[in-house]
Amino acid sequence: MNCTIEGCPGHYERKRVTHTVRHNGEVVVIDHVPAEVCDVCGDVLFSPETIRHIEKILAHKPEPDTTVPLYEYA
Repeated sequence: MNCTIEGCPGHYERKRVTHTVRHNGEVVVIDHVPAEVCDVCGDVLFSPETIRHIEKILAHKPEPDTTVPLYEYA
C-alpha cells in the first residue's frame, strides 16, 4: 500500500514496533506491536484490531514484563 502522507513516495511494510503512550499520567511502552510502517518517512498505521488490543492492555494494566528508566529532558 502506498504511504498516505502527501508527497511521500513510500510504501507500507508489515513490521513490529515499540509503541509508547502516556496513559493516566504514566508512560506506557508496549513492545512488538504489529503495524504497517512506511519505508521512506516512517509513518505508522495500526489496524483497528491492534488499536482495540492496545486499549485493552491500557484498561487492565497487567503487571509489566520489565521496567525501564525514564529520564526527563531538561
